[in-house]
Amino acid sequence: MAPFGKIYSYPTNPRVTRVMVMAEMNGLEIEIPPFTMRETNATPEFLAKFPLGKVPAFEGADGFLLTESLAIAYYVAQAGPKADQLLGKDAKTQALIRKWASFAEGEIFTNAFMPIAMAVMKFYPMNEGAFDMHIKNLEKDIKALEVALEGGKKYLVGDQVTMADFSVASWLYHLFKHFGDAEMRKANPNLTAYFEAFAAVPEHKKYFGEPEFAEARLTREG
Repeated sequence: MAPFGKIYSYPTNPRVTRVMVMAEMNGLEIEIPPFTMRETNATPEFLAKFPLGKVPAFEGADGFLLTESLAIAYYVAQAGPKADQLLGKDAKTQALIRKWASFAEGEIFTNAFMPIAMAVMKFYPMNEGAFDMHIKNLEKDIKALEVALEGGKKYLVGDQVTMADFSVASWLYHLFKHFGDAEMRKANPNLTAYFEAFAAVPEHKKYFGEPEFAEARLTREG
């Protein structure tokens, strides 16, 4: 099978992982070349193709260049035979899938990953006000997912896995690792069951790895 393209990014980037799973579903081969953050994406060769230096960045075998993670995900999802399943066949289903994809980036990523970036990764100085605000908003995000999954729903949209699930679940690995203690899991049984079922699928485990659950929730001190 000829490669469909390449994705440039640092290892374990959730925005890439979800694309790789959908690519495999679609029978598309995508390469991930060796990459060092702030080095590879700062070279003249990289910047000539992707002037902002942002990752992930996609380069198709046909020379097609694309940035912005959701755009890359939609392109890969739509480029193969599983497009209707991943993105929906009718306008309402497509809108719901886009809703959850946007929710994953605008809500879960912001409110779960940013505290981790401050307290664990030390990407940013600790801002106590911002940290507390994100945690408060994350509680709302978790409750929104818990309600959406009432009734033992296996998928966020319809009766098959879609891009909505890959978008949300890609950040749930971080959420449960740092915030998913026993109390949180007990209070949100629908979300916990949904995540555990997603993580148990061999194809998902191949790319996302084993799920981890926090013994205690992340605090400002880490």
